[in-house]
Amino acid sequence: MKKKNVVILGSTGSIGTSALAGLEPERDKYNILALSAAENSELLLFQAKKYRPRYAAILNPEKERQITGIKGVKALSGEQSFSYLASLPEADIILISMAGAAAIKPLLAAVKAGKRIALANKEALVMAGEIVNAEVEKHGAEIIPVDSEHNAMFQAMQGHKTGDVKKLHITASGGPFKDRTRAELKNITVEQALKHPTWKMGRKITIDSATLMNKGLEVIEAHYLFKMPYEKIDVIIHPQSIVHSMVEYIDGSIIAQMSTPDMKLPIMYALAYPDRVKDAVARLDLKKTGKLDFFPVDFKKFPAFSLALDAGKTGGTMPACMNAANEAAVKNFLNRRIKFVKIPYYIEKAMKAHRVARNPDLIEILEADREAREFVENMINAVK
Repeated sequence: MKKKNVVILGSTGSIGTSALAGLEPERDKYNILALSAAENSELLLFQAKKYRPRYAAILNPEKERQITGIKGVKALSGEQSFSYLASLPEADIILISMAGAAAIKPLLAAVKAGKRIALANKEALVMAGEIVNAEVEKHGAEIIPVDSEHNAMFQAMQGHKTGDVKKLHITASGGPFKDRTRAELKNITVEQALKHPTWKMGRKITIDSATLMNKGLEVIEAHYLFKMPYEKIDVIIHPQSIVHSMVEYIDGSIIAQMSTPDMKLPIMYALAYPDRVKDAVARLDLKKTGKLDFFPVDFKKFPAFSLALDAGKTGGTMPACMNAANEAAVKNFLNRRIKFVKIPYYIEKAMKAHRVARNPDLIEILEADREAREFVENMINAVK
């Protein structure tokens, strides 16, 4: 059996490293064709030496020399190198685990090349879902979601008609502050916000989980992935993170995907689909799991969630504005320049100032992204 060539864009992040760990015992079936990173040249160098991909790319051109000199590995750099790797003719699967809006261009490059894409990035679909879907239909590409929630829904919809779906139920752990009062959130530290109760993730997505912005982004992502209207997508708090999402059908049936909370399962499912990898994660012992709790979202305590929903329903360039404002605000929180509760404040200000362009092209979307980042930075600098 011919090995499948895998490209991992974002190989040094939590998803990328989990993917490499999951592929380790499956090397007879998969070949690591290319790896890439934004800044972590040390880890990328280690990975390139270990897996000997044909290509290794770093975003920062100044760091390209740090990944050169490995026999059989061609070093690349710059933003354009990611799109190049995403469309390699010999690539069978493109795993996109890059963070933020930077994934848009590589995603579109992979789509236009008609690739199978294991997508572990929300922001690209949030910003440009209409464009991506149109290109998918045009070029016959395939997107399989890697996010645990969307992967769960994807699994629960196999063998069923989309028209028979009554509702998609996205579960949320609630983050580290689900039991805190609104008043207690005022003095949250960076360290507290980065302590997720269930998942080990990158810094940006961990903060998004703490504000529940992550769930807002996931609603928009689900809207485009499954072509579902917003009124058919719900979010429910499930602290145990055992049920990763549920699909409710018109006959009253609800199909849930359950497993231990480990990203290796959705990663390997997306890479191996329609097959499954044996023992991808530790088995779930339902007798030891105990009860499973479900609660509604507190919209007042987590305004970022509502802002994301408003942006998605508004459409046009508003999701790009919202997403960029969030990325800028989260960056400033992590840099200790603003308080935790100010993250949604700056998002809302940027959204109110934004003039929505309808049916935007990629240039207009990227311009909305740039303007929103600049708007938030200027506001924060003015206060400082």
